Amino acid sequence: MIVVRDVFRLKYGQAKPALAAWKEGRQMLTGPKSVRLLTDLIGTSYTFVLETTFTNMAEVESVKHKVMENPAWGKWYHEKFVPNVESGYREVFTIVE
Repeated sequence: MIVVRDVFRLKYGQAKPALAAWKEGRQMLTGPKSVRLLTDLIGTSYTFVLETTFTNMAEVESVKHKVMENPAWGKWYHEKFVPNVESGYREVFTIVE
């Protein structure tokens, strides 16, 4: 199993708008075995994590291509989510246990 964590540092004060945007955009994200939204409790403030789980890397790539080919996803992402983001990165892990 593979876990992908898209970690976003939000602009100051943009946690609520970003969370509302992701709840809307989540409907367009189909394919992962599980999807979780995580926000920080301690540590770096205004951190938002989208954690998705897949069977293998081939499934990660397949879902990624399906999502990126959806024009509604691109419109939503750039108009509703990106304005709240300062920076971000992706982590990909193999689940060992």
